[in-house]
Amino acid sequence: MWIFPGGGHNVIESGYANMDPLFILAPWLFLFLIPAVTMRMLAEEQKSGTIELLLTQPITDLQIVLAKYLAAVILVLISLVPTIVYYISISRLATPAGNVDTAGIIGSYIGLIFLCSGFASIGIFASSLTNNQIVSFILAVILCFFFYSGFDFLSTILTTSETTTILSRLGMSNHYSSLSRGVIDTRDVVYFISVTLFFVFLSRFILEKRKW
Repeated sequence: MWIFPGGGHNVIESGYANMDPLFILAPWLFLFLIPAVTMRMLAEEQKSGTIELLLTQPITDLQIVLAKYLAAVILVLISLVPTIVYYISISRLATPAGNVDTAGIIGSYIGLIFLCSGFASIGIFASSLTNNQIVSFILAVILCFFFYSGFDFLSTILTTSETTTILSRLGMSNHYSSLSRGVIDTRDVVYFISVTLFFVFLSRFILEKRKW
């Protein structure tokens, strides 16, 4: 964003005081970072056998999944904290100083947080399916990619306008872009919360299956 020239993502070269390059590149970075964070969460527990110790503790399967999920989300959110320096930088570089779309940037951060939440829940689910970290990572990347861009791709190959609209709205990219405009729509918030809860409870179901 600040050093490498060209590519359309260099803030200095663009001449505009905004953080759009960050919010364009971040989802693709998190597409690999978050699966890397979550791939060991449950897969390593199953491989080493410590999952049995966890399951015999006086805690529910849902609490185990939520603890793993929250740990992943908190770690990813910590990685976002240093990017506040970017906002301070472009605010100082703007003419006049402070002439930036703060509402849009806050909305984009909120969208990115929701996106991280969804990716983390998918990563935990992928980790619950296998005891192999690499398999967990690859599966999480595929699932995250599908939910972020897969529905958009499917919508482009269909000619029915209604089907195209429905498929587009099922993808994370559509809702993330909506939040990035600085408008917090309850439909976008409900979507991300629903996806997160869906995969959290799927992970819980996978853990419960081990007791059958």
